[in-house]
Amino acid sequence: MTPADDRHPHDDTDSYVVDTRKRRGRMSSPRNPLGGASRITGRRPPEESRDRDDMPDDRRGDGHDAGWGDQPRHGGPAYPAGAAYDHGDDVRSGTRQMPAQSPRPVQPPPTRPPERHHGARPGRPPRRVHRRRRVVALLLVALLAWIAFLVITPLHAWSSVSTVDASPAGDRPARVSGFNYLLVGSDSRAGLSSEEQQQLATGDDAGQRTDSIILVHVSETGQRSALVSLPRDSYVPIPGHHRNKINAAYSIGGPTLLVETVEQATGVHVDGYVEIGFGGFARVVDSLGGVSVNVPFDMVDEKAGINLTKGEQTLSGPQALGFVRSRYSDPEGDLGRAKRQRQFLGAIMRKAASPATVLLPWRYWGFTHSAAEGVKIGDGTSPADLTRVLQAMRASSGADGQSLVVPISNPAYPTAAGVAVKWDTTKAQAFFDKIKNDQPLP
Repeated sequence: MTPADDRHPHDDTDSYVVDTRKRRGRMSSPRNPLGGASRITGRRPPEESRDRDDMPDDRRGDGHDAGWGDQPRHGGPAYPAGAAYDHGDDVRSGTRQMPAQSPRPVQPPPTRPPERHHGARPGRPPRRVHRRRRVVALLLVALLAWIAFLVITPLHAWSSVSTVDASPAGDRPARVSGFNYLLVGSDSRAGLSSEEQQQLATGDDAGQRTDSIILVHVSETGQRSALVSLPRDSYVPIPGHHRNKINAAYSIGGPTLLVETVEQATGVHVDGYVEIGFGGFARVVDSLGGVSVNVPFDMVDEKAGINLTKGEQTLSGPQALGFVRSRYSDPEGDLGRAKRQRQFLGAIMRKAASPATVLLPWRYWGFTHSAAEGVKIGDGTSPADLTRVLQAMRASSGADGQSLVVPISNPAYPTAAGVAVKWDTTKAQAFFDKIKNDQPLP
């Protein structure tokens, strides 16, 4: 009989059977709720326990199992002595058993966190995106401001433009198609100081004359625009003053009589009038920092105040004025001067429309205001009219424009008013009919 059989039947004190056989106990885990032995208690499955109980004592070993509270062999950690035990029928087996544990809830697999781009916080745009947006916003604001500056500047300059009466009375040619403007370069010295007259080599002549007369045609049917020179010595009828050189009309009756003379000689209705004087022309050139032009030959003219060599070069205001005024050093005389005038007007507008002018605020401001202060326009001439004139000037040296002169039959025609320029009557009439009807020009 084992010691457990000798205990008093009324003794409630728990007693335990300790297997003292000298064998290495097996540490097992807690009871598996799904069945199987507990690895911590060392309890065996039922079949193994029965087999062990049925074994003879001499085959069970030394009868001692390492239980709870015992020091494990080989210096391993001891299990707590206060653990709960299984007090069922297995007490006799000498094992201590942990209570059954409920199965752990099944955890869903961890979700992958959202990827971060460029170290940005989740849910927030990256810093680089913010920087790009700020840069784009600043560029848009700068662009809008620049467009506003480009528009407001000429409108502000327009307030400096002076007007003159250039609308003839009486019967005038009917307007058919296209826009036609009279562009005049005046030799008036009005407003020039003695120092400026000396610098520009204009002298102090009284009165007013025209150094250049150009009919500007702007098509409404898609034809090329044209600058057509009317030589200042052209011999034409002047209403109420017989025949004379065309520039005499300006001296006699100013812009009004000049417009009436041109309309009667050409049969073309003049829609607007633009005039620029010596001082205004030179200031416009200087406001652009000079204008590059190809000088066709060496030009030495004391009356025009120039000494230029042949070739491409940049002319200052006084030099440019002498370039368009000189005629004594030109083998073609007044016709050659008219050609150089159209050439230089195109060069001015190319420089005015270049990035070197438009992208520099002070230069753009200076050009628009210098041009406005030096220009006179006819009453009824609008900003849109002036814009068309400037665009035609720019296109005159390119594929979109033409630089022409009225057909001439005799450039040295002797008259009572001196040597003059005689038009080819038949060709000139056909030429102006094409302009009036907005047809392609030769």
